[in-house]
Amino acid sequence: MTTPQPPIRPTRVRHIVLWLTVAAYMITYMDRVVISIAAPAMQREFGFSTVALGYMFGAFQLSYALFQIPGGWLGDRFGARRALTGIVAWWSIFTALTALTWSTTSLIACRFLFGMGEAGAFPNATRSLSRWMLPSERGFAQGITHAGSRVGGALTPVVVVAIIAEWGWRSPFFIFALVGLLWAAVWFWFYRDTPSEHSMTNDGERKLIASALGASSAAGRDRKSVPWGQLLRSRQLWLLCSTYACYAYVMGIFLTWFPKYLMDARGFSLQEMGLYASLPLLTAVIGDICGGSASDYLLKRSKNLKSSRRTVAIVGYSLAAAAIVPAVLVFNPLIAVGCFCVALFGLELTVGVSWAITLDIGAEYAGSVAAIMNSCGNLAGASAAALTGYLITLYGWDLAFLVLAVLCAIASVLFIRIDASKQIYSDNELPELRVIAHTE
Repeated sequence: MTTPQPPIRPTRVRHIVLWLTVAAYMITYMDRVVISIAAPAMQREFGFSTVALGYMFGAFQLSYALFQIPGGWLGDRFGARRALTGIVAWWSIFTALTALTWSTTSLIACRFLFGMGEAGAFPNATRSLSRWMLPSERGFAQGITHAGSRVGGALTPVVVVAIIAEWGWRSPFFIFALVGLLWAAVWFWFYRDTPSEHSMTNDGERKLIASALGASSAAGRDRKSVPWGQLLRSRQLWLLCSTYACYAYVMGIFLTWFPKYLMDARGFSLQEMGLYASLPLLTAVIGDICGGSASDYLLKRSKNLKSSRRTVAIVGYSLAAAAIVPAVLVFNPLIAVGCFCVALFGLELTVGVSWAITLDIGAEYAGSVAAIMNSCGNLAGASAAALTGYLITLYGWDLAFLVLAVLCAIASVLFIRIDASKQIYSDNELPELRVIAHTE
């Protein structure tokens, strides 16, 4: 009688893939936040107005929005390994070139080209995880990756202020560009588009992933073309895009105008601004992790994909809306920063959920679905960067920030209609969810 062989203990290559993706998210925010910290010094050197500063911020956001879909298509067409390597190398080059600009016009042009590269980052990072992460890990995976971006955004002000004080405003652009190029080299060496292609995965991990995702999805046998017509006709997609537009507008203000707000409206010095601009983004890190993890926990308990995603997002947007109002109206600047921390925590509870939904409803077209969502979000972010310059000039800082509370409330209402259990391209319910219990 043959003795049954014990099951093969799965390797954890997918976890290394996840942490490499977290690092990529950190670098994206490091490279985009550095300019908001360097902006006061650049403004003094170039002499541009507050409105011109808004256009400079908006140039990145506009390009970032316009090239989301082409960037996502690159991953669906060529695979995340090649696409992300090229994308990160591209934007790292233009990060360095930002330090070599000589006028407002050259700066706007450089930031536009920088945005072209970063546009493909999140869709292709989502694509890179679609064939590696189990459904029961998706909320945590998307939460921890976005937490990585917030860590990058939170640490950047402190680091950049120190670098600028020592070597001037151009130095951090060169240093951060080098970090991005190093990551691109490591990614190309380690990552593979499917678990079956990776020499470090064993049969245990490959079977674990295949049993959760389906053999064809895990092996990467895609349809020949993206069903754009079905995607663009989906009400679920446009509801998700609308909520994400609200999110991106709000977060865009914290990544661009918030440091200047702390100096101009709250009276902080440059050194104080570096610290207090970081605190809301640090609390956002906690929100990212909690939001994704809470969604996965609810999913494992209830097996209800729709309610597990929806509940967390509605709570997060409602909390953000409620906290922004006192943050703007309170007189004490430290209490205001504390309220903004609560607001960013609530806002970031939603982001892992939104990106997990692109995997839930996009399946093998997750890259294209994520690109459409992020494109809509960043069109809103681009308008926020430019519009806020006018709002501040005409009506002051309070109105510009109260708009954020209204948008969070709208997103909370819209999320009531989003159903993560329906795939976009077929509008049918997903196959029975396989919630894998790990023993590794």
